[in-house]
Amino acid sequence: MRIVSGKFKSRRINAPNNLPVRPTTDMAKEALFNILNNHYYFNEISVLDLFAGIGSISFEFASRGTEHIISIDQNVGCIKFLDKINTEFDTNIQTIKSDVYSYLERVNQKFDVIFADPPYDFTDEKFQKIINLVFTKKLLNEGGLLIIEHSKQTDLSQNTTFTKAKKYGGNMFSFFESES
Repeated sequence: MRIVSGKFKSRRINAPNNLPVRPTTDMAKEALFNILNNHYYFNEISVLDLFAGIGSISFEFASRGTEHIISIDQNVGCIKFLDKINTEFDTNIQTIKSDVYSYLERVNQKFDVIFADPPYDFTDEKFQKIINLVFTKKLLNEGGLLIIEHSKQTDLSQNTTFTKAKKYGGNMFSFFESES
């Protein structure tokens, strides 16, 4: 995995083989950040990265100037790897080892972007639980986005907060916003 843009552009992050991760492809990541670049000044936003894995998305935000990033993963190996790269890059990404649902239930912060990249074999109910927790707990700032990465076989468009989906290869990003 490589950083697509920003101060760490072209730097590679190579995950150990023993970690249960599926990093977002460079092509999909570049397309996603092109969309986000039209919505935000990266140095002014706060980001929550759920199912962070090796931090592909977190480090992309950090590379572009985002300073308030929280990365959540329940795998201790992923958190240790994130902390190692965090030190190497001298970023201040806050890592938390936690089940995503437990974290969402207890967090009392708001974010501009919440990105979730759960396992592709997630059930519709598990996806819906993430969406429900984010919106019932009002975890997004005004104008904030929940973005869920998933396989093209998953359709999340029935949710009332759904705004659009973008497909890049085998990756899909579904976008959700608060109803005004």
